[in-house]
Amino acid sequence: MCDDELAEVTVPQIWAGVDIGKEHHHCVVVDERGERLLSRRVFNDEPALLELITDVLALSEDVLWAVDINHGGAALLIGLLLSHEQPMVYITGLAVHQASTAYRGQGKTDEKDAFVIADQARMRQDLGLLRPGDEIAVDLRTLTARRLDLVNDRTRQTNRLRAQLLEFFPALERTLNLSKKGPVVLLTGYQVPAAIRRSGARRIATWLKNRKVKNAVALAETAVEAARAQHTALPGETLAAAMVARIAKGVLALDEEIAELDALIEARFDEHRHATVIRSLPGMGTLLGAEFIAATGGDLEAFGTADRLASFAGLSPVPRDSGRVSGNMRRPRRYHRGLLRAFYLSAMASLRTCSASQAYYGRKRNEGKGHKQALLALARRRANVLWAMLRDGECYQVLPTVTTAA
Repeated sequence: MCDDELAEVTVPQIWAGVDIGKEHHHCVVVDERGERLLSRRVFNDEPALLELITDVLALSEDVLWAVDINHGGAALLIGLLLSHEQPMVYITGLAVHQASTAYRGQGKTDEKDAFVIADQARMRQDLGLLRPGDEIAVDLRTLTARRLDLVNDRTRQTNRLRAQLLEFFPALERTLNLSKKGPVVLLTGYQVPAAIRRSGARRIATWLKNRKVKNAVALAETAVEAARAQHTALPGETLAAAMVARIAKGVLALDEEIAELDALIEARFDEHRHATVIRSLPGMGTLLGAEFIAATGGDLEAFGTADRLASFAGLSPVPRDSGRVSGNMRRPRRYHRGLLRAFYLSAMASLRTCSASQAYYGRKRNEGKGHKQALLALARRRANVLWAMLRDGECYQVLPTVTTAA
């Protein structure tokens, strides 16, 4: 939210702070002097929340709501407040915890937390209004979050697969690239050295081809070569091999679900009004573009300027000066990790095909910056570019190289 928008917002007469819980919320309403006008514990269901909204509006229709969670258990309350066109601000749980130490008493209760939320909303003028985003952005947030969970699950399963295989067949574990589908398919049918030697490269290759594995012959030969290097059957090999096959099947199931989600994300992303413009930026494909929309809500007007967008992504360093130490710049502690990931990975991908990115990255390296610093600088530059593209509604265009006559 920009400063102009903050200036246009009238000062509320009352402030309603809500400490969000899974089954119950606690709401405290304060006036301009910080005096409590209402304190109530409510169920997290529609009738109770509608009654709370009605009672708060009966105190004054000029109210500002504040919450400490903007997803999960708060979703129903936020949806009801939006349907009633009620303004909301979001205060992080960490900010509430830190602020609570300045209030009297060392105890922690839901009522106290709700009062702190309301009082902080009353005193602070730097809180932007909560905007959950359009329906497509909400859908993409759900889909990309699920995909990230599945990718993390696949990484854990793959690591477990390697650890299990290492216990009885280290030669095969060393030679297989389990980030690819073919080696994982191999482990669903062949795990122990004796069985691989018995089947031979030709039979294994045919088995892999029937399952549509690429480079089946080379993979089969690699497995047989590893099996010839180990003739000792270790204790517990049979059970461990069965566990390897089970884990490998689980990894393949995760791959199928990730592929299904990718198709859903692409279809939903294509429906967004900014999809064509975002995808035109080199390195910003469908998945990273969907993560960008999910993180920003699809509405850049909430940020006001490109600098605020970069700050939200953690790409604008903040000073950490003290005493005689000055010029000490560090990444901010509060920023959107998903948005930073989208900008960082897209900047890395753009180095393969975009001459402008390559030139800017090379210039930063020549200035003495390391690889990571140069990539972050490039990501910061691309945030400005993407902002201008979305502001003007124009796709990315490669400017022609200008040469001067001798």
